[in-house]
Amino acid sequence: MTTANGSGVGETRGERLRVDKWLWHARFFKSRSLAAKQVSAGRLRINREVVRKPKQSVKPGDVLTFPKGRDIRVIEVMALGARRGPAAEARELYRDLDPPRARPKPAPKPAERDPGAGRPTKRERRAIDRLKDWLGWR
Repeated sequence: MTTANGSGVGETRGERLRVDKWLWHARFFKSRSLAAKQVSAGRLRINREVVRKPKQSVKPGDVLTFPKGRDIRVIEVMALGARRGPAAEARELYRDLDPPRARPKPAPKPAERDPGAGRPTKRERRAIDRLKDWLGWR
């Protein structure tokens, strides 16, 4: 299934590949077992049908929908890969129908305390002790 240029992306008509293997080849998951867990948990749809078995096969033209991080990915399978190759080769395996949008960076958290509102200094501690003695709290 290699093309003339030697890449693992080939024109595969009528062929099918396990969905967990395809997700791994397309570099959506670091390992095939992570892809299989995602499928087994029922978090993947092929052509709008929920899939729960990693052995389910995909073919070019199928549309996959699954959560990835904080995004929902909608991917059309363009080709089946023969191997897990470099990222550039993996991008040829699919077309992103709904690419994730760039999120703005969250604003930095404001300081929880005012400057100097931490532990009392030795001088402040002695003043607190004198005040407690004067009030009779000791």
